[in-house]
Amino acid sequence: MKKFILSSLTVLLVFAVSSCEKDLLDTTPKTSIPEADAYSTPGKMAAQVNYLYKLLQNQSLYGGRFIVFNEQRADEFGQSDGNAAAGSAVWNQNVASTNDFVNNVWSVCYTAINASNILIDKLNTTTVLSDQVAKNYRAEAQFVRALCYLSLVQTYAKPYTLDKNGLGVPLRLAPITTAGNNDLARSSIDAIYKQIITDLDQAETNLPVNYSSSLLNVSRAKKSTAIALKTRVYLIQQNYDKVIKEAQKIVSLTAPYQYSSGSLTHQLEPNFTAIFTGSYMGNEALLSIPFANSTTETPASQSSLAFNYVGQPIIVLAADGIAKDPALNTTADARTTLIATNSANQKLLKKFNIITAPFRDYVPVLRYAEVLLNYAEAKAKNNDLSTATNLLKAVRNRSNPAYVFPAGTVDSQTALIATILNERRIEFVGEGIRLMDLQRNLLTIPSKKGAIGTAPLVLITSSNYIWPIPSGEISTNKLIVPNP
Repeated sequence: MKKFILSSLTVLLVFAVSSCEKDLLDTTPKTSIPEADAYSTPGKMAAQVNYLYKLLQNQSLYGGRFIVFNEQRADEFGQSDGNAAAGSAVWNQNVASTNDFVNNVWSVCYTAINASNILIDKLNTTTVLSDQVAKNYRAEAQFVRALCYLSLVQTYAKPYTLDKNGLGVPLRLAPITTAGNNDLARSSIDAIYKQIITDLDQAETNLPVNYSSSLLNVSRAKKSTAIALKTRVYLIQQNYDKVIKEAQKIVSLTAPYQYSSGSLTHQLEPNFTAIFTGSYMGNEALLSIPFANSTTETPASQSSLAFNYVGQPIIVLAADGIAKDPALNTTADARTTLIATNSANQKLLKKFNIITAPFRDYVPVLRYAEVLLNYAEAKAKNNDLSTATNLLKAVRNRSNPAYVFPAGTVDSQTALIATILNERRIEFVGEGIRLMDLQRNLLTIPSKKGAIGTAPLVLITSSNYIWPIPSGEISTNKLIVPNP
């Protein structure tokens, strides 16, 4: 997750041109082209789709910081840098509505949502694209909009299972193309989730099964991507029947669990470390954020608050967190190879370990392993312990083929669910999932220790369990109601 520059709105979709892969992010944005020109050719329409993905790549969103913020707010990492720019206030659980990070995440999400709304509106009347291509592009815009709304409602609103009728975020579905149209009240949390599911259902219908290259299959939304995100959304809502229904679309009934359609296959990577140190285009990736920065930049100019834990360890694995689990302390488990210990005896995450140009670490947004564990948890909640255990074993035994879960850890519904949740901590450490798991289960965010001190625990009833509505929105939206 590195710094990058958004692409021009007038270039062709770089994801679709293999010769552009080395320059994915090395272009300059145009912000003042005439609206008619921006949608006048198939190439320019494709560029608008590209722009949506570029917004997801923003360093304040899935380009790095948003995922790190989720990790800093949860309990797996200690903070070694007290600088505000390094997110010390985020880790210490005391961000204010004026905090730049609080404002930036909101701003980038709504920029992507509005860009999606504009594109959807134009696609409804376009004559420069075939009906099928227009449907595909509209589906991609709906997917991006759904992902951004999920990020917003999880960050700035109470958990769905705590108060689904509580205040969510403004639900903006109409394009805003002129100033002075920002006033909009917050919709309910339930309304936001319903819109997310509506967008993902429609996206699944109209997205392609696969694209023409591995790069496109990894970096653009497709049917399986929309389905995978729905398993996450329904898990958050504790709608376990729907989690199972969606997962069964892309998970075979028996091991080895996989999904094949057209030329696309999804399955667990045989080698766990290959997910983070290989080509980044393997069968496990349902959606990743690609990076290919210019080699002319220096590491210092490209590095941001990202997962470069080894070269610039701003956050380190907390001694009392999942880093102490036996699975991450044995050479028998491949996931241990992505944990390092520095000279200060701090444990560092090596999932994102490239610290020299050209910085090609990809950021996973959705992995097949998550679908399997979402599916396993839903099955366990529905008391199908056999299927849940087999799905859990598939994930564990991928990294440690000889591992056998001890007696008592998978023998009852309560024990099995606890084991699945712990496996999620091991499997996804550093990928931004832990905070979601705490909040959807209405759990206290535990206290944690770091070099800069001790961050307090956060009760679900505390105001800082979620982020405040940003000051920028409060100042421009007369109808917004701040969080109490």
